[in-house]
Amino acid sequence: MCGEWNTYVEEVVDKDEEKLKEKRGYAARKNEETKPVAIGEVKEIQTERINTHDTELNRVLGGGIIPGSLVLIGGEPGVGKSTLMLQVALKLKGKKILYVTGEESEGQLKMRAERIGIKNEACFLLTETNTQQIFKQAEILAPDIIIIDSIQTLFTVYVESPPGSVSQVRECTAELQRFSKESSIPIFLIGHITKDGIIAGPKVLEHIVDTVLQFEGDRNYTYRILRTTKNRFGSTAEIGIYEMVGEGLRPVLNPSEILLTQREEPLSGVAIASMMEGMRPFLIETQALVTPAFYGTPQRSCTGFDVRRVNMLLAVLEKRVNFRFGTKDVFLNIAGGLRVEDPAIDLAVVAALVSSYNDIPVASKIAFAAEVGLSGEVRAVSRIDQRISEADKLGFDKIFVSKFNQKIDAKKFQIEIVTLSKVQQLVEMLF
Repeated sequence: MCGEWNTYVEEVVDKDEEKLKEKRGYAARKNEETKPVAIGEVKEIQTERINTHDTELNRVLGGGIIPGSLVLIGGEPGVGKSTLMLQVALKLKGKKILYVTGEESEGQLKMRAERIGIKNEACFLLTETNTQQIFKQAEILAPDIIIIDSIQTLFTVYVESPPGSVSQVRECTAELQRFSKESSIPIFLIGHITKDGIIAGPKVLEHIVDTVLQFEGDRNYTYRILRTTKNRFGSTAEIGIYEMVGEGLRPVLNPSEILLTQREEPLSGVAIASMMEGMRPFLIETQALVTPAFYGTPQRSCTGFDVRRVNMLLAVLEKRVNFRFGTKDVFLNIAGGLRVEDPAIDLAVVAALVSSYNDIPVASKIAFAAEVGLSGEVRAVSRIDQRISEADKLGFDKIFVSKFNQKIDAKKFQIEIVTLSKVQQLVEMLF
């Protein structure tokens, strides 16, 4: 990049044209001629997905593994990428799995497998980083699924640069893509990320693969979220939630029950939001603490929520409802260590702030699902029926939503639905 130091990367490429042509498949297709085909004449291919026996992974993949697909899973060191993929390999009974590792020894993987506690005699380990050797062993073993841990450790003899370099990562991924398409063997690639949180290597890496999964989580919390950022065979709006336990990663089927704190007595500053993470609804606890500021400029601290949005909501409460937060320290926390961006949590944040300000608890069986605008209006949010249904399923008595949502069939739910148009109405009803 112009104007910056250490941005040039040396890439030494093998100049043997015959080897390059053979590697890229030109030699095999030199006599073939491709012709355009009308889209109506193309036969639709029906592919049966492979069940991973992991409900959360099946969800984010769109129902299972597509044969011949290339899936990239990235995440921070220690978040559980290798554990997840080894767990999937051990669960796939009746399928032959080739687990290729360039980072750990076979003994280390054996120890991890013992900790997971699942046995699978059809799971084979290969400690190798040379792509040509991997293809050779794959042709001999004929596995149903291949797992590569990690793509940054591989190298190909056709590119004379160290493993992990831009050219090596790009060329190794391209070779794996060709192998998976020709053999119809699905391949999972585990990828490292940079300090900025993006997958290490060239951006074309994410373009080459069919599916990109992001494994997120805080080391201080046990919960992990598996997100889909690209999926050629399904939706990118799905997420999977896991809990890290001693035996590996446990799929969380009902995250609402885990993310809601069981309290012995009502406490001020706590409100429950009915939010959506992708296509999945669940309830989450919003905690606020408002205290007098004794050191000049009031503090504004948020964990798991955008501090700028909190400042906006505080300004709305000051302007529209006459609360004086200018002399108060405000702390906001989203329980469970999750990072929330759903605007439907606004109403719960407002309720938690006002509750802590007045030191009056909000009833534990009340949920909130609405966005708050600058004029103090309570705005409608998407998928309101799913949000209400989740609160109803967990036994909540009442949910506050926007008056401007599309017609809601209240007869379908046992929960009481309260509609609002202004924030002032919420304050009057609750406090």
